Amino acid sequence: MSIPLQPLCVANDRSFWPWLTWADFALERDRAADTTIIIPLAGFADWGLGHAYDSEEQVLTSVLRDALDQSPVLPRMLMLPPLRFVTGYDAGCVCAVDPALAHTFIDEIVASVAVAGFTRIVLCNASPWNEELIDAAARDIRIARGLQMFCVNLSALQLDFHPTRSKSRHRLQTLLTYITGRVPEILDTTVEIPDAKLRDETVRPLAEPAALASEVASNGPVILAEAASHLASLLGEISAHPRLPNGGTIVLRTYP
Repeated sequence: MSIPLQPLCVANDRSFWPWLTWADFALERDRAADTTIIIPLAGFADWGLGHAYDSEEQVLTSVLRDALDQSPVLPRMLMLPPLRFVTGYDAGCVCAVDPALAHTFIDEIVASVAVAGFTRIVLCNASPWNEELIDAAARDIRIARGLQMFCVNLSALQLDFHPTRSKSRHRLQTLLTYITGRVPEILDTTVEIPDAKLRDETVRPLAEPAALASEVASNGPVILAEAASHLASLLGEISAHPRLPNGGTIVLRTYP
């Protein structure tokens, strides 16, 4: 009995970069200047929600898939597989790298996309620990490579994994249960973060009871649809944004 191959990630098949053929790319090269490239970033961590370490990716790619399904500008968008080696500050994070390495990783991926002729890039991030990183990386890439960079964080879609700042941890847990079909398993553990007392960022198990199956069935699709609709709107605005002047070159001002 043959076992079907698992997908690289949850994605909209029509806009997923790895699924394009050489013939598809030949067409894309002709319209590269008008195509927006989406680069998802997701870490591996225990967020105290009772779900697996890949929760960030499960949520982010599901929202992206549904956003691209409904996006009127889908023909001008391509999504890469998620970058999974990003920063992580606490003992609940796995496969995390230091900020300098993560910055270099993002820059190398964007550089390879630019070689293919694409100049408009969206860094779409799920991890609260990487929000400052993508801002810095986008700024540096804009300056060094002349590319048009945009940043979107999952927290802006009311799906925030942050352990203390977030007002949507229960929504995330419900959405994850809906997406994965797995009941959360809450462990009575607390993940200490260095200097957590200064930043109030200790990851603790969610105190609220998990949603019942009936609540998950009714609320899960609504949560996903709301986030996807919001993201589709943002991607539409990004796609309609005017190109950078001077081909992206930053013109230095001179004064007499």
